[in-house]
Amino acid sequence: MGRLNGKKAIVTGAASGIGRASAMVFAREGAKVLAVDLAGEGLAATAAMINQTGGIASSLISDVGNDDDVAKFIDNCLETYGGLDVIYANAGVSGGRVPLAEQTTEMWQEILRVNLIGPFLAIKHAAPIMRAQGKGSIICTASVAALRANAGGSPYAASKAGVVSLVQTAANELFASGIRVNAICPGLIETGMTKSTFDRARVRGTEGKIGQLNPTRRNGDPEEIANMALFLASDEASYVNGQAYAVDGGLSSTHPFVQKA
Repeated sequence: MGRLNGKKAIVTGAASGIGRASAMVFAREGAKVLAVDLAGEGLAATAAMINQTGGIASSLISDVGNDDDVAKFIDNCLETYGGLDVIYANAGVSGGRVPLAEQTTEMWQEILRVNLIGPFLAIKHAAPIMRAQGKGSIICTASVAALRANAGGSPYAASKAGVVSLVQTAANELFASGIRVNAICPGLIETGMTKSTFDRARVRGTEGKIGQLNPTRRNGDPEEIANMALFLASDEASYVNGQAYAVDGGLSSTHPFVQKA
């Protein structure tokens, strides 16, 4: 028996990275998975990998920051699998690593649209279904950038701080509904979004310094975030609600300090 046996789940941003790893872990643990992303080729590959290894998955190209698209992919899950127990609103974009004076309104609007309005729409459309059945788990990807400065550009950090606030307020707005709403705050994880950071370090020969600021002394892997998502999606987390969990090797546990020899 898998930890998500019989559950129907949606994972957004599932074409690669954390989303792909989470979709695969959910399916491995018994969930029927609808994988959602705008990147069609990678998305199809995620679903194919799950199905080839004995899991059950389908895919749908959608824009998570578009109200109609979100309504459609949730309806698709209901039609395909007959229900919705878990939604992991993971899709996001980076950006904003330019001086504050050079940031544009358009840049802020797009980052907020995907990173913050996207999770809001997932909650908005999933909550009525979950409320009617008296239970459900909603998970959102925030970031350590939501907790401390210098982990991302200001529009990105602001969008992820908004996600932390969103899960807290949504959990309380859905009071006594049986719906749990939580966030994961990843640290430095090697994904498509962070590829340039890892590539630059490898070119400079400083790959060994990646993750040196956290007490675990390394970067994380997408599967390590997926494992936290699995816990929050499962009934094991039945008393966990309105929380934001840092999965960052301990990076956010301290203030800046000088490493001792």
